[in-house]
Amino acid sequence: MTFQIELEREIDGRWIAEVADLSGVLAYGATRDEALARVQALALRVIAERLDHAEAPAELMNVSFQAA
Repeated sequence: MTFQIELEREIDGRWIAEVADLSGVLAYGATRDEALARVQALALRVIAERLDHAEAPAELMNVSFQAA
């Protein structure tokens, strides 16, 4: 399963990255790369938690990310 990451630069210069398919998975970073790394780490934690509690489909065993 491939998750799309939406990136946007805020007025104050920070970057925000969001995985819209995973509710609440968004992260800020001082740079684009930092925001990407943080949102991917958070998404993986959310997916792991869902798998641990049998709340996610089996296709989440193979995950990739693509920045939009």
